[in-house]
Amino acid sequence: MKIILAGDHAGYELKKEIAAQLTAMGHTVKDAGPFSGDSVDLSDFVYPASLAIAKHEYDRGIFIDGVGYGSALIANRILGIDAVVCQDPFCAKLARQHTNSNVLCLGGKIIGSAIAAEIVKTWMTTDPLTEAKYLRRNNKVKEISKRHLRSLDEIKF
Repeated sequence: MKIILAGDHAGYELKKEIAAQLTAMGHTVKDAGPFSGDSVDLSDFVYPASLAIAKHEYDRGIFIDGVGYGSALIANRILGIDAVVCQDPFCAKLARQHTNSNVLCLGGKIIGSAIAAEIVKTWMTTDPLTEAKYLRRNNKVKEISKRHLRSLDEIKF
């Protein structure tokens, strides 16, 4: 898969580790920044990375900031993005199974390298459930998004 990574200064070190892990798993990885631990604004990196996923330039994204919620708030403003915050492998499994999420958000100040690696491994290797109830629920969320978010085709950049 093609995976794009982004975040802020609080997620910089963990992002480097996750990039290496994903590459070792056989994925193509794009680091969209930041490229140092210097203070930056999260939206400068997560927003363009989210757009790239919504445009189908990447299959999934992993965003790392201090807690994970800032990245999820930004990413979920884009139609076609289903971002989740996970702090353990169990939540990562459910986030893929139940929501077919395409963006994983992690907190570099919340979780350490070992648990982050397990979360990423679980999230990357778990398939969504295809039972009718899960498809129905996911379709309802997609309809809500379509009602309240604009398609990228409608937006002039």
